[in-house]
Order: sequence, then structure tokens, then C-alpha cells
Amino acid sequence: MPPADGRTTGGNPMGAGTSAADPATGEPDDGSGARRRSRRFPLFTRDTARPEGGGRAASGDAPAPARQWPLLTVLCTAGAGLLVVALDPFAEAFRIGVILIGAGLIAGAALRWAVPSVGMLAVRSRFTDLVTYGLMGTLIVLLALVAQPYPWLDVPVLEKAVRFAIR
Repeated sequence: MPPADGRTTGGNPMGAGTSAADPATGEPDDGSGARRRSRRFPLFTRDTARPEGGGRAASGDAPAPARQWPLLTVLCTAGAGLLVVALDPFAEAFRIGVILIGAGLIAGAALRWAVPSVGMLAVRSRFTDLVTYGLMGTLIVLLALVAQPYPWLDVPVLEKAVRFAIR
């Protein structure tokens, strides 16, 4: 039963069970001409939310490289690893270079976890970035440690899996 003042329940002029909404924004219209805020997601997304921690890593008056120091740390570490692999200056250069690349990703995961605002290092949510950077960095380091010939780390299960797959 509608209230005595003629309004329908919930402030919805269309009656119970129906919804009057602006089709462009998805915001409900209460009939008064003024739009009220909806807790629902809009029908059309107009902007992308910044990931948490995606703000500047330094103050706005600092130069651009200083504002993005977490990203530059990861990129420089991975770049140094690529340089060591490419130049091959010593006997175990490949293994050391790949370990540097993995260490850069692990450092990215640590920075994403420890620093509240990491700038452009924040790509997705904090949890997703931690899992992605950490897992990929750990796998790269482990693969560098078990690389043949003369692996630094002996993993018997991995050796059995390789022999099973190749036979």
C-alpha cells in the first residue's frame, strides 16, 4: 500500500519491483529531477580506477625519476641482469644474469608489499602484484639455479619429471 502522501515505497515512482534509471549512467532517478547516488556499478565505465598504492612514490615537486624510484629499481636490476647475459663477461654469466632478473622481480614484490605508494610499479591490485612479481621472480631464480650443465641446485623430482617427459 502506498503512503498517504502519494509516493510509492522506496521513493520509486515506477512502483514496487521496477526501476527508473538513467540508461547512460545507471543511476536511479527518484522523480524529483535530482539524482541520488547509487551504490551499484554504472552501466558504462567512464574511467579506470588507479590501483591501490599507485600514487607518486615521492612528492610532486621531485623530478620524474625520483617519483618513480621503485619502478626504476626493478628495471635497473633486470636491465643489469640482461646486460650480464648479453655480454657474457665470465664463465657463469648466464646464470648470474638470470638470477639478477629474478631478484629484480622479487625486489618489486617486496617494494609493492612494504612501500605504501610505489608509483607505476602498481599495475593491478596489491595482492595480484605481489603474487605475480613474487611467483615469477622465484621461478626465474629457481630455473637459473637448476640450469644445466652443472646445476647449483639439485632437485631430484625435477630430474625425474624431465626424464619421464623425454623418454
